[in-house]
Amino acid sequence: MPEYVPSPAEWVRNQVDLYERTNGAEGTTLRETGLPVIIVTNTGHQTGAVRKTPLMRVKDGDRYVLVGSQGGAPKHPAWVGNLRANPVVEIRDVADVRPMRVTEVEDAAERARLWALAVAAFPPYAEYQTRTERVIPVFLAEPA
Repeated sequence: MPEYVPSPAEWVRNQVDLYERTNGAEGTTLRETGLPVIIVTNTGHQTGAVRKTPLMRVKDGDRYVLVGSQGGAPKHPAWVGNLRANPVVEIRDVADVRPMRVTEVEDAAERARLWALAVAAFPPYAEYQTRTERVIPVFLAEPA
């Protein structure tokens, strides 16, 4: 079993720890927003280590929409490379933990539909896209 390597960002480490330690009783919202998050466990594409990332909870039926916004930064978050290299993930939604498989959404119409769901769940995504020249990647996680 690969080793879990916590995020270098303190708030991410703390949120993942609280979320998992309390089995989703605490830590399930994004800091000051109060909006729900999930924990995506993935494999580092360079290290092979287990990585865990809190992401906004955006649902499409029994699937999850994962948005690589990084607040509109010029570069993709590290987890985007991880998912592109290894699409097998585990998603924790409160106490429910499920293996999932992700695909990057390439179809323009499907991406637009899922983007609209994401913006409805977390309106700042729309602003984030205006802050960067890159197209913010959208992934769809489905039950494995």
